[in-house]
Order: sequence, then C-alpha cells, then structure tokens
Amino acid sequence: MKPPKVARLLALAAALAALAGCQTLEVKQPTIEQTNEIRKGPEDRPQRSITGFSHALRCMDTLLLDYGVRDITMLTEEIADETKKLNAGTRDMLISSVSDMSRRSRAVRLVAFGKDTANVISYLASAQSASAYQAIPLYDIKGSVSQFDENLVKNQKDIGIGFAPFINLGAAKDAGSSMLALDLSVLTTSDMAVLAGVTSRNSVMILKQGSGIDGDAAYHKFGINYSMNLAKAEGQTQALRGLVELAAVELIGKLTKTPYWTCLGVTDPKKNDETRLEMFDWYHAMASTRIELIAYFQNQLRRRAFYDGPIDGEFNPAIDEAIANYRAALGLSREAVLNEEFFYAFLAADHTKIKRPDQPARYVAPASVAGAPASIPVAAAATTAAAARAAATPAAEAAHAQAAALKLSLTTPKQQTRFARGEAINLALAPSQDAHVYCYLQDEEAKVIRFFPNRFARDSRVAAAQPLALPGAMRFQLTMNTKGVPETISCFATQRDVMASLPQALVGADFEPLPGATLELIRSAFVKASGGTLAQENFRVQAK
Repeated sequence: MKPPKVARLLALAAALAALAGCQTLEVKQPTIEQTNEIRKGPEDRPQRSITGFSHALRCMDTLLLDYGVRDITMLTEEIADETKKLNAGTRDMLISSVSDMSRRSRAVRLVAFGKDTANVISYLASAQSASAYQAIPLYDIKGSVSQFDENLVKNQKDIGIGFAPFINLGAAKDAGSSMLALDLSVLTTSDMAVLAGVTSRNSVMILKQGSGIDGDAAYHKFGINYSMNLAKAEGQTQALRGLVELAAVELIGKLTKTPYWTCLGVTDPKKNDETRLEMFDWYHAMASTRIELIAYFQNQLRRRAFYDGPIDGEFNPAIDEAIANYRAALGLSREAVLNEEFFYAFLAADHTKIKRPDQPARYVAPASVAGAPASIPVAAAATTAAAARAAATPAAEAAHAQAAALKLSLTTPKQQTRFARGEAINLALAPSQDAHVYCYLQDEEAKVIRFFPNRFARDSRVAAAQPLALPGAMRFQLTMNTKGVPETISCFATQRDVMASLPQALVGADFEPLPGATLELIRSAFVKASGGTLAQENFRVQAK
C-alpha cells in the first residue's frame, strides 16, 4: 500500500496534468480569432492554401514567353534586414526566385552585386573574364526587410501548484501573431531613379504557438488570403521566402506590363479593385505620350503574327488593320482604336486561343514603292505598284523578282578587317529592303552569343533607308579579344520577325553564351523559321 503523502502528491499531479489540457489553458483559438480580425479587415477575403509561390513563378515563366519578354537585365544589391531581427539570406532567396521564373523563357538575367561579390569581380577582372560587365544592366533592385512587429496579438495562460519543499508543478500555453514586411523597388541604372509604380510592398501575418514557431503564415494580395502552414523548423524564414517569391512575381510583372495577377489566382481582373486600378495606371501612363502605348501593341501584335511593321510608336495603316483584326478576335468592334476597353480585354485574354491570320497586316513605306510620289497614300501606292507589275512582261517580272531578292551588307569603316587587341569594332548593317536582322558573335572560345537585337534595341526591324550602326549609341562594346584569336560575326535578315519561331535555346539572353549553339545550327533554325527567305552576311574579325 502506497504511503498517504505520496498518493496525495500523485493525485494532485494527475489533476494538474488534466487541467493543463483543459480549455482553461486554451490560448491558440483566441489568438487565431484576434489575428483573423486583423487579416480580414472590413470584410472576409477568399482563402487559398499554398505551400509556397513556386507555382506562380512557373506560371510567370510561361507568361513571359507568351508576351515575348526577353533581355531584362537587372542588378540586385544586398537586401538588408532593417529590423535586425531576422538572420536570413533574403537576396539569395530573390536570386532563386528569379531563376525559377526564367527556366524556359530566359527573360530575366539577374546579376548579384554587393560586398560579398567584390572578391569574385576582382578575380574575374584579373582573369580577363569580365565580359559579363561590358553590357550594362538596365535595372537595379533595391529594398529591405522593412518591418517585423512581434506579438501584435498575444495570449498566455498558465497554472501551477507547489508542495514545498518536495515538489513544484506547473503548465503553460502561449500563442501570438507577428507581422513581417518586405519592400522592394526597381531603379534605372542610367540615373538610379525609381521607376514609378514598379514596387512591391507586401506583408505576412505569422501565427506561432508554443515555445517554437508552429503555426501558419497569411499573405494578402488582390483580396485573397494565401495561407501557408509553418513547421517548427521553418517559421519566420519560410514566411520571408514566400514574401520574396511574391515580390519577384509582382516586380517583373509590373516592369514588363504582363498580367502577373493571373499567376496569383485572379481570374477576372476587372472585378478586382486592385488589378483594375493597376490596369488603369498602366494604360494612362502609356497613353500620356501615346508613343509607348502604340509601341506596346506594335510589339504584341507583331509577335502574334497580326502585324508586320516597325515598332516606332507611330500609327500606320498596317497597325490600324492589325488592331481592328485583333479587336474583332476578342469580340470587340472593328475599330482601329487603342482605348481602355481593348487594353483591359487584351490583358485578360487567353492569347493561345486566338487564331493567327494567314498573313499579317504588312507595313509598306511610301518611299519604298517604286515610282510612287511621296504624296500618294501607302495603300494607293501599293495598288499602283501591283497594277504595274501585273501589266509587266514575264521577263520584266523575273527582273523585278531578282531586284527584290533580300540582301544584306555588313561592313566596317574604311573596310577594316584587322584590329589591334582590345580595339573597338564598329559595324554598319544595311539590308536591301526593310527587313528583320539578327546578329551573333562566335568568340575566341567558339562560344556563340546574340548581340542584336538586345536590351538597348529590342526591335529587330531595320529600314533599308536607315542603315544600323553597331554598337552605335547602344551601351555595349565590340572589341578584338586580347588573345588575338579570330572571331566571326554572322547576321541574318528575314522579311518577317521570326524570333518567336526560333528555338528558345537559340534566342537565350543577349550577350550571354548560348549552350551548345553553333553558327551552322543557328543558320538552320533561321532557314526553317523564315521558310527559306533569308539573307546572311559573315564578317571575319582578325588581329593585326
């Protein structure tokens, strides 16, 4: 039989254990209820459970491909923790996120820059391998972990009993919620000015319970609550990773004006206040000068084979026709107007379901029509020229076809072919008729890079009347390599823009080696994409 005192102690211990599991010590549910009041604001939001934003990153990769986004080059500085409460590699998280977003599209090239890369840059410079920095990135990402408010809501309950000097027993439960915020902005490297509207300001509410972090994180965007479960081993750092991935989607979407919200679960942007305001801002910002808005649709409709003409921000008969045709394909009126209705419909459309026309609307410059006075409208001049060809003899038609054959000229000043080591190389590129031109360099290590079109000149179209200077005013350099090994420059000209039809591996990122590519492989791809209508010119760069 147990001694009476020991029996009483065991009974009290059992009672205490029972009390610890009772509602008396319940702290999680009250904390959840109070946290939810902060989460939902004035009204409940849709709930969406996630394990991270990796799906959104993959979705953005596809979206950037669809919208023809390429050659977005960015620096990222150290993303500091201004709260001094987290110990996480925020910039490394951003690098991983952007990498996942560019797996297939190769749309964004991110260069890490900061105190921890100084030694690497010095090593590259000493090894004469700093060519990656000869072409200046256009943008810079700057920001910080700007806010970390711990225990915005906290509940703690405990109970204890003691029998001095033999035993002291107690139990406690606690739960609390904290808020973590990340602010990022994009700057232009030309003047380090912040790009208006290209910012990301998001926060996450972290619910934790017990001595470790074991709860969930809630993100708010577009009226949706994204909920993520957190294990004890993850907690605040995993919540921060979610913020970084969300910021990457938002920043690149805003910068490139692609409907990134579709990757975050918004199905009807016109019914969502935040996305509707975003589209409103985009439209009116571009329409304020008109040039940017016209150029946006010239680029998009040319990529979708509705338009074949310059991307110059100016209206012409071809872009008018293309706009009318695409509006009709979206179920709108056949008007050549770029109004808000069309802009909203374009961003909300599934473009994979829009059937491409047999022939795009082609731009014909008035001066390029043989025998047509400059005052004759383009359409009338084209009709006159067609009538003249119809009345010509077979011999004359053959002569005309031969004269119309696409040719390409690639020269240097004073026809120079030999250069001193490190000497700058300047090229003049002139097609025999308005054409789309693409230039590649096979360097001293037999690596192939694309250097035109590029981040500084995205339009591949070159007018016959305006030869192109390379690099000209573009912010990169072509130089003779220091080893004196011969290099080859190959330029291809096609009658239509074939970039979207090339294998993505041969498009890649500008000024970056294309893995496994050769000039012969690239030529074969251009022949296939152009249907055989191709002009090619090679230039052999040799050392003195």
